[in-house]
Amino acid sequence: MQKTALNLIQQQIIQRTERCMALACEHFNRQFLMPTIKFNQRGKIAGSARLQLNELRFNPVLMQDNLEHFLSDVVPHEICHLLAFQLFGRVRPHGKEWQALMVQVYEVKPNTYHGMDVTKVAGKKFAYRCLCGPVGLSIRRHNKVVRKVQQYRCIKCGNQLVAA
Repeated sequence: MQKTALNLIQQQIIQRTERCMALACEHFNRQFLMPTIKFNQRGKIAGSARLQLNELRFNPVLMQDNLEHFLSDVVPHEICHLLAFQLFGRVRPHGKEWQALMVQVYEVKPNTYHGMDVTKVAGKKFAYRCLCGPVGLSIRRHNKVVRKVQQYRCIKCGNQLVAA
């Protein structure tokens, strides 16, 4: 996608964030600071909220392919993390406070995971095996095995995974 198209998508995310923040201010009859918005989230994560920094990060690759889902669910999801922190302090990330904010302020089902196709952002898998057959490990897990700081077991048979 061209840079100008990405900028237009980013602008839509910024506008949606502004609208969501205005709804929160209206709902609670108080002011909340507009968060900093960055488009540098990587991997399979759609978005993240950095609570102490009042910052939202969005995944530009997933955002381009799933704009409507970002506008309807991901933006309110991440904003609710910031709101929960500002209203209640440290709470469970997807706990009752966060869930209540999703429903009461934005009327969005409080899903904790997205169902987006992540094949474009999925990292390389390293071949391992167990008695059940082949298993793919992420580069992070593979490197832990190589450094001998971690061993992994098959979730089906319970045997230790070994490099294929």
